[in-house]
Amino acid sequence: MEKVTAIIVAGGSGKRMGMSIKKQYILLSNKEVLAHTIEAFDKCELIQEIILVVSEDEINKVKKDIVEKYSFNKVRKIVSGGTERQDSVYNGLLATSNDTKYVMIHDGARPFIKEKIIREALKLTIEKEATVVAVPVKDTIKVVDNKKQMVIDTPNRTTLWSIQTPQSFSKELLLKAYAYAKSENLAVTDDSMLVEAYGKAVYIVQGDYTNIKITTPEDLIIGEAVLKNQKG
Repeated sequence: MEKVTAIIVAGGSGKRMGMSIKKQYILLSNKEVLAHTIEAFDKCELIQEIILVVSEDEINKVKKDIVEKYSFNKVRKIVSGGTERQDSVYNGLLATSNDTKYVMIHDGARPFIKEKIIREALKLTIEKEATVVAVPVKDTIKVVDNKKQMVIDTPNRTTLWSIQTPQSFSKELLLKAYAYAKSENLAVTDDSMLVEAYGKAVYIVQGDYTNIKITTPEDLIIGEAVLKNQKG
């Protein structure tokens, strides 16, 4: 099989967590959130390489306290992030091996990704070149004029999906999308937006509602419950 690299982005500040420690280093069942995340890809036989993207001043910490501590043998490089998320992902993309054919971009603070979903995402990516993991929204969504605090539209819920990670692409396509974004000075919040702007269709892989991103203190409670259920 052609080479697949997982790029795990873990350079966030975690301000919404309201704790002195960044969210990716908080312990869930006595293991760091980031360690849970890396483990999911390290154990998957379809992943040959892992690139970690972290804050420059935390590279040595992650190497010693996460990668070496848990003996993750697929982590090939730990690189520093950029000013924005898209800069961080690009740094990770440039660090992948020359023979990497497909890349899976994943949030470091999203530790509950299941191997089944990784497999399904990769299978569709090989066929279509660009995929995102997502789940249908459960709530009614309103478009609001924030200045007036007034509802201006209610989209049809059946067409709305909440986007998760991994987001997976052929490496060649993603590099072209980044080049296009640079030429057009585009700023985006996820990689699929770059690919969409470049003019390539992005396909949905249905994910799992437990594939949450650890962002607020409430997420830690949910996370412990997810882990308890998995061990169940």
